[in-house]
Amino acid sequence: MTNQTNEPGFGVNLSVDIKENNIAELKFDAKNGSVNKFDQATVREFREALHMLANTKDLRGLVLTSGKNTFIVGADITEFGVIFSQGEDKIVQFSKYQLESFNMLEDLPFPTVVAINGFALGGGLEVSLACDFRVLSEQARIGLPETQLGIIPGWGGTVRLSRIAGLETAVDWICSGKHQKADSALKAGVADAVVNINGHNDGLWVKATSYIEQCHACELDYQAKRSVKLQALDVSEDQITHGKSIARSKVLQGRGAFYPALAAAIDAIFEGANKSRDEALAAEIKHFATVATTDEAVAMVGNFIADQELAKKARDWGKRARKGNENLAVLGAGIMGGGIAYTAALKGTPVIMKDINQAGIDLGLAEANKLLSKRVKRGQIAAEKKASVLNNINGQLDYNGFKDTDIVVEAVVENPKVKQIVLAEVEQEVRDDTIITSNTSTISITNLAEALTRPENFCGMHFFNPVHAMPLVEVIRGKKTSDEAIARTVALANTMGKKAVVVNDCPGFLVNRVLFPYFAGFAKLLSEGVDFVRIDTLMEAWGWPMGPGYLADVIGIDTMAHCETVMADGFPDRMAKLENGPMDLLLKADRLGQKNNKGFYAFKKDESGRLQKQYDESVETELSPCRYTNTKPTDDDIVARMMIPMVTEMARCLEEGIVNSPVEADLSLLYGLGFPNFRGGVIRWVDTVGIKNIIAVAEKWHHLGEIYQPTEGMQALARSGESYY
Repeated sequence: MTNQTNEPGFGVNLSVDIKENNIAELKFDAKNGSVNKFDQATVREFREALHMLANTKDLRGLVLTSGKNTFIVGADITEFGVIFSQGEDKIVQFSKYQLESFNMLEDLPFPTVVAINGFALGGGLEVSLACDFRVLSEQARIGLPETQLGIIPGWGGTVRLSRIAGLETAVDWICSGKHQKADSALKAGVADAVVNINGHNDGLWVKATSYIEQCHACELDYQAKRSVKLQALDVSEDQITHGKSIARSKVLQGRGAFYPALAAAIDAIFEGANKSRDEALAAEIKHFATVATTDEAVAMVGNFIADQELAKKARDWGKRARKGNENLAVLGAGIMGGGIAYTAALKGTPVIMKDINQAGIDLGLAEANKLLSKRVKRGQIAAEKKASVLNNINGQLDYNGFKDTDIVVEAVVENPKVKQIVLAEVEQEVRDDTIITSNTSTISITNLAEALTRPENFCGMHFFNPVHAMPLVEVIRGKKTSDEAIARTVALANTMGKKAVVVNDCPGFLVNRVLFPYFAGFAKLLSEGVDFVRIDTLMEAWGWPMGPGYLADVIGIDTMAHCETVMADGFPDRMAKLENGPMDLLLKADRLGQKNNKGFYAFKKDESGRLQKQYDESVETELSPCRYTNTKPTDDDIVARMMIPMVTEMARCLEEGIVNSPVEADLSLLYGLGFPNFRGGVIRWVDTVGIKNIIAVAEKWHHLGEIYQPTEGMQALARSGESYY
């Protein structure tokens, strides 16, 4: 029989069907969503279903299944913000309610099996761990990614995974937050079987029910498996102390101060080791509630929700396109062009990669081949896939086939005159409805469009280097750019797996416009005699993946000097270059950064072929002309003088409508620059610190220039007591 009740809260997200052999199927199949997740409505339905099953006579077993392509992707993160804001007591109450349901599942008077197809993450894995047996499809991926949101598993994950797979595996899985393949789960003892389902779930059902039959035939003892999860682990206090110390040393090194969830996860795992199930779960809840109220958790959960909002905006743009993009052409091969072509071809888009000489094409194809070879070596793709991707890239010296091209990405040298010549030329070779884009980091899209007869079909498409690794794409609207051009360009970014943010045209667009005041702060500090290594160390300690000196070397000193000139021309009142600025001095000395292995730092390859930075005292001679004074700023002063210019410029971008929302502003820096995700983004960081406090700090540096002047919008927010989010 199938449950047909129409009571509120039951039957919308899951159903219960009692099969002829008296084995029940509890199927998660949310009617109002593309995936299953544990929102509060589903939690209530699940609880009611378990009550019904516990009181159903003659049941021989239960199998949990999914009606979707995935099992359960986790909790509904969008509900966390409201719950977390209500304090630790409310969080404890929230977790206890769900834990009671999972305990009910674990305590049912018959064997339970979960059949996992697709993803079982977070709460999806935690409910699976409460079952007696776990059967996975070969395509299944499971994991506990909560620490990537600044929290820890709060529905039994630290407790049950430790008992099933051991303390070391629990620490590894939970602190890394990585998705685990089915074969890894089988090896760890988390999966009991892996099934090749060939696109059909019938094989999962057959395997799952076979475990129930084996239990009734006394071939398997589900009670024995269950008792392992109910009892304390058989380890001594000395082993726990030693194991916890090793885990903390291994996991927290360099990250502990930024990610308190990692320490909380380790504490919960080891604190619960020698406790009964219920005592261990109580300890887990305590740590979950404490860490969920931290600024880091609020920021990282906020980032997750913001990312979903950004993805929805990108999908909505894609839906507005009247025509799809089936074929792509890239003008200019080399490293950037090759990276763009590779990224598109990897996702199945045929690409023409044109250059003016064969050497450029060879370089672009070599870049694609190198990236694909790495993926083959890591087991991410098969050799056959590599061949098919390379076959998707057609390198050529002419415009043959461009009439069949739907969208073009120009990626030639960063020179406005050269770009205009190339853009005007390609416009004559494509159809009237072909969209043309320019991969430029600073040059005005409106000005480039002056070379075109169809400027409405033109926009910017700014990829970040390296293209394959950096998620962000800025889609830049010029004055005459049409919505159709924006929609189809965003659709291409979506197809390539990129995070698209639509911004309006201005010097530097969004990310570089905000980045160069940060570098202006860096240059001013250097002019006052502050050691660049000290600045780098402090900014990395603040959370940046690399300090400004190191970042300049990675970008390229020649590129930095060029961009500084563009930004100075665009905003001379606050971004004027210093006389004898550090980038110009290093460029004059032919110190280009990683491009020629000497910049602020010297670079040498390690045994694996990776460039490693080293301090090179000879750089001080080259930088000496920019040292005008010798001030003694504190560490806090240095961080403030680096960050305040970025804050004030981003505020201007919001007020001028360069970017539409704080969400898009923050994610642009997160995905384009590696802004510390545990701080949420520059605007969320302002809200966390308090805009009044930011303004008070900025006032100390007003005399140094307009980059330290809070905007009128910032002042208005401070007066009103409101925040950006």
